Amino acid sequence: MYRELREAWGQLTTEGAPFEIVESEVLGRRLRTYKAAPPSLRDVWVPTAGYGDNDYIVYADERWTYNQAHRDVAAIASWLVAQGVEPGDRVAIAMRNYPEWMLLYWATVSIGAATVGMNAWWVGAEMVYALQDARPKVLICDEERLARYLEVRDQAPPVKVIAVRTNGAPADGVEPFSVMTAGGGEMPDVAIDTDSDACIFYTSGTTGRPKGAQLTHRGCVHNLMSMAFWNAAQSMARTAAGKARESEATPGPLSALVVTPLFHVTANNCVAHGATATGGKLVLMYKWEPGEALRLVEAEKVTNFSGVPTMARELVSHPDFEKTDTSSLKSVGGGGAQIQPDLVDKIEKSGSGRPGTGYGMTEACGIITMNSADYFVDKPESAGPAMPCFEAQCVDANGNPVAQGEVGELWVRGAQVIRGYINRPEATDESITDGWLHTGDIARIDKDEFIFIVDRAKDMVLRGGENVYCAEVEAGIFEHPDVTEAAAFGVPDDRLGEEVGAAVVVRAGATLTADALRAHLTEHLSKYKIPRYLWFQTNPLPRNASGKFLKRELRDTLDTNDAV
Repeated sequence: MYRELREAWGQLTTEGAPFEIVESEVLGRRLRTYKAAPPSLRDVWVPTAGYGDNDYIVYADERWTYNQAHRDVAAIASWLVAQGVEPGDRVAIAMRNYPEWMLLYWATVSIGAATVGMNAWWVGAEMVYALQDARPKVLICDEERLARYLEVRDQAPPVKVIAVRTNGAPADGVEPFSVMTAGGGEMPDVAIDTDSDACIFYTSGTTGRPKGAQLTHRGCVHNLMSMAFWNAAQSMARTAAGKARESEATPGPLSALVVTPLFHVTANNCVAHGATATGGKLVLMYKWEPGEALRLVEAEKVTNFSGVPTMARELVSHPDFEKTDTSSLKSVGGGGAQIQPDLVDKIEKSGSGRPGTGYGMTEACGIITMNSADYFVDKPESAGPAMPCFEAQCVDANGNPVAQGEVGELWVRGAQVIRGYINRPEATDESITDGWLHTGDIARIDKDEFIFIVDRAKDMVLRGGENVYCAEVEAGIFEHPDVTEAAAFGVPDDRLGEEVGAAVVVRAGATLTADALRAHLTEHLSKYKIPRYLWFQTNPLPRNASGKFLKRELRDTLDTNDAV
């Protein structure tokens, strides 16, 4: 089926094909681009008015059709322009995944301004930092974020503040969201530079201040094209290889459950953009809860579930999974972290949706690779091939390409790479060399051009001169049926430099000892990779807003004297 994939790839990207690849001038460099890509996100949003009375956003008992959303987006866009917001300006959003996020987002990008996604978990000081860094003209907050902002307002630069979903009247100097939609109006006619900023999304770096990544209209649209390309290519290839399933012949309407924050590329660029462009439905959750997610899957006929791996694991392992009608699901998986091979197998055997993943970064406006269905089942440790608008290579410590199959840091170059980080030219130069984005991930590329992410370069444990990849350790731990959560990391050691440690959460009602887990790991890992330190936790492991485990917090708070 890999021969068929290569053939489909060539047919879809050749001259005159829907995903024809050409070289274009992008920010002073000649890069691979999709010839047919719309020039801006405005050109993605405006045509969706044709979906009319189809459901667009569902949140609790609230619903927006495409007609209603277009009415509100046009009104918000008109209001922003009336406030003096122009192309190149910025509008900040600080809120949970409420419907207003999407309305504000499309209004902002459709007038050439950039949406600044503010992390909903930030405290007041972090909000002040981002406001000083991005200097938006307008800030829209929900009630919780507004309360945090008001505590530090005197430290922040001047900004017009709008409140969403507050109880009672907003504070002095704050206007309700209704002022943005009350006046109505048509979508303003604005020209947008394809290489201008569409979003400023802040990276969750492990050290120092977060960096505001500048995602361009070109990059975001190309991410949308890349996702569409993979779906077309793998479907065409599997059909040619005789592996297509009857249920895939009539795909039907897309319904996506949004379970990760919209202030990150996973939910916004990879889920929301894809559903919107195809007339699909976005089902929003107030917060992640697997039982509620299953209820929504059944009620809203959800077809696509894309979260971090822990969410997919909790979904298919939930006691109500077998009792719930999940027959609408076509794809279950996600990104943000590597999906362990045992989870790929669990999803495939669940009978509800095929496993799928995308490896990417904020700095790539979304995905770099995709893998799904039969290809993911066949290569469950691979993130898939890099999409056509990327060049990809693995390099050594000096930036020199390594031989095929050898391990090195993954670098990629293409139209989806960000312009840089606002106000951080040194950080931009450190991360991007002649257009090549240093992903910081250790990887290898096989003969089929499928990329295998071995680990984060900074997450790797160097034990006595031997590299131990945390993702591999975690995958081995997850093979034990009684483990529900696991995070591996390095622990300082005077003799070896570092030792391997892991925090583990065991399934309720199960009994698992350190000796039993280590015995299990001897079947999967070399002896030097087996954790010397194990901490069995009764509470869920700490996570960030995206659902990723906070390994740094675990490393800093767990005492080796308490390990087993």
